[in-house]
Amino acid sequence: MKVVLASNNAHKVEELKQNLPVDFSIVTMAELDIESPDETGTTFVENAIIKARYAAEQSGLAAIADDSGLEVDYLDGAPGIYSSRFAGADATDSQNNIKLLEALKGVPTDLRRARFRSIIVMLKHKADPTPVIAMGTWEGQILTSPKGDKGFGYDPIFFVPHLNRCAAELTQDEKTIHSHRGLALKQLNQILANR
Repeated sequence: MKVVLASNNAHKVEELKQNLPVDFSIVTMAELDIESPDETGTTFVENAIIKARYAAEQSGLAAIADDSGLEVDYLDGAPGIYSSRFAGADATDSQNNIKLLEALKGVPTDLRRARFRSIIVMLKHKADPTPVIAMGTWEGQILTSPKGDKGFGYDPIFFVPHLNRCAAELTQDEKTIHSHRGLALKQLNQILANR
């Protein structure tokens, strides 16, 4: 099956490509010269569906989209769906991390609980009325300063207590096992295997 990945984020595309069924022939929106749609939803599920439907409509192919982000309890779930643009529309990962660390300045460790969420949606075609929806959650807490040099996004400030390391200190294989996106992809693959 030929599938378009509804993302222009190179890191996400690589993670998705490595963990989708081997019988999928995968192309990206960039390869098809498709721009990203406006994410106008109010939840991860809505935004993932918007992206998948847009990619399916523009390409004529089945589509898979991920919408994910970081929820910090002390900030009432922020940055949430705005994670990639927390510090502004064109913010870098570093700018987003700095803004989050500033927002949590002086907040004690026990109040810095956070989680990454990933929603992955697959549509067989643009009008698919029953999208496949998979979800993964990764619990942790926000550090007071960055650590590690792997990963992307908020990985350098996301500490995983049961591993005693932050996300940016994990190998890609470890992230696939433990991360929100890795868990969502595992669930997606299980759903697809049973169809």
